[in-house]
Amino acid sequence: MKTVILDNGHGVGTAGKRSPVWSDGSQLFEFEFNRDIVLRIAEQLNTWGIPYRILVPEVEDVSLTERVRRVNEINKELADNCFLLSIHANAGGGTGWECFTSVGKTKADAIATILCTEALHEFAPDGWRMRFDYSDKGPGKEENFTILAKSSCPAVLSENFFMDTEKDCRFIMSDDGRRRIAKIHCNTILKVYNNQWE
Repeated sequence: MKTVILDNGHGVGTAGKRSPVWSDGSQLFEFEFNRDIVLRIAEQLNTWGIPYRILVPEVEDVSLTERVRRVNEINKELADNCFLLSIHANAGGGTGWECFTSVGKTKADAIATILCTEALHEFAPDGWRMRFDYSDKGPGKEENFTILAKSSCPAVLSENFFMDTEKDCRFIMSDDGRRRIAKIHCNTILKVYNNQWE
């Protein structure tokens, strides 16, 4: 029985992980966004009876070394039958949605492809940019981020729109945007749980 590990990136004190203050005084804090998405996913998984672990229940930041240690401990406890989804909001002045796996061909690639397909169906009809990279035959991008490269289970990191681009940020501050972001992750988890990841 596959268990998903849900990683809500960053913490309340992580420097710089926030949007600008917009003209109406609103601002997004990434730690809050990431945790809200994870809690929405967890609520749906409870309904479906799909097992999960929340990697960082704390509000404070937890180092990448400690996050990886926790992932690998859970994966060992559950006999290498886990996969990880790490939830983030993007930054850098771009727009749209993307996800990452570690460099090279791994089991995470199939999970990323499912997640990208769910995102494409959910967001592209509204004109959102899908930031895909097919150079390795799959739509997910590759980076040796610590949480991806050092986790002992398949790991995918999603970057859910850009918090420093106002249109994107307004979307991910909205309940509708958050509901839809949680939905694509839930649908992905359901397919992986039902063995549609080979």
